[in-house]
Amino acid sequence: MFGIVRPCAHRLSEGLRTEWMAHLCGLCLALRADHGQFARVVTNYDGLIVSVLTEAQVERTADRRRTAGPCPLRSMRTAPVARGEGARLAAAVSLVLASAKVRDHVADRDGLLKRRPVAAAARRVAAGWDRAGARTGAELGFDTAVLVDAVDRQTGIESLAGPGSSLLTVTEPTETATAAAFAHTAVLAGRPGNAAPLAEAGRLFGRLAHLLDAVEDQETDAASGAWNPLTATGTPLTEVRRLCDDALHGVRLALADAEFTDGTLAHVLLVHELRRSVDRAFGSTGCAHGTDGRPAGSFGPAPGNPYAPGPGGPPGPPPPPEPPRNRRGLIAGCLVWAGLACTCQLCCAGTFHDPWSGQPREGLCHKGDCCEGCCEGCDCCGNCCGCCGDGGCDCGCDC
Repeated sequence: MFGIVRPCAHRLSEGLRTEWMAHLCGLCLALRADHGQFARVVTNYDGLIVSVLTEAQVERTADRRRTAGPCPLRSMRTAPVARGEGARLAAAVSLVLASAKVRDHVADRDGLLKRRPVAAAARRVAAGWDRAGARTGAELGFDTAVLVDAVDRQTGIESLAGPGSSLLTVTEPTETATAAAFAHTAVLAGRPGNAAPLAEAGRLFGRLAHLLDAVEDQETDAASGAWNPLTATGTPLTEVRRLCDDALHGVRLALADAEFTDGTLAHVLLVHELRRSVDRAFGSTGCAHGTDGRPAGSFGPAPGNPYAPGPGGPPGPPPPPEPPRNRRGLIAGCLVWAGLACTCQLCCAGTFHDPWSGQPREGLCHKGDCCEGCCEGCDCCGNCCGCCGDGGCDCGCDC
């Protein structure tokens, strides 16, 4: 899974969490149904937003959900999943953009892709995804050539960028691709009036995706010598943050101009969760649903002096040290990891022990950054929004 919008399960209400999972599983199953099991590896958190936007503009009917069979990622439970044109469009877009990502890694000779046989195999997979995405897109009236063209132009634009170049020139191909995908959801939903505002929301979402990816990868790119737009253009992080904040504001305004039948989940993902994605990339937020003040997923002593005098008198003796754990070797650890994965403990368990070190870890589905307590202020209206109810603002505003 990849993507910039990764909502924390502790922050979404039960109803919104069920809806979000329905679209995520719907995207995964649409990829399998149209393109085979292997295509499911391109399932991503951002792609499902296309499905969410499509459904938000139409009347909810029973045929837009179906009950999917047991899945290891759902602890072998059945669940309602999204179906229809929105999920299929999300699948087509995800395939084409994943193909672009593979070709980009091949061009950068990342990791095993330095080897010619591996790179050649990766190119064949990418080409197959391009054809599959184009086929599904054509069935839905969406020309994926606009996505392929945007990706092809990216390399040339990057080769010309240098110190002083505009960062927005570098992000333009990504903006164009996401704008086209967002706008086509209005076509599928039969709401042509929404095409323009959703295209604007998509354009700014693409800008954010490109910028946040660059921010998160800047250090590793510098260490490996890979090309990074922030380093190449000499853009300081303060300017990048300003561009991100402007884009966030623009997305919110664009969504306000669109008409939705039920835009609650779209609003939560593209306004609140997108803002948290920006905060996360710049290191200005963290998950606070732990009970001892530590972010979820962190391990080690709680903050403060563990031997400070308590209310009942002087401190007692320090606790006995935890016996050291024997670290497993590479092969043994991999076997344990496979067992944890097959039994869904890696994703669904509250805690499990690391296959190699034996240290406690938190299941992937329980990780995330969430607001402190059950609720926080809505940045649209200043009142409670999203966390405490089954969706939307309870304050009567139209945000």
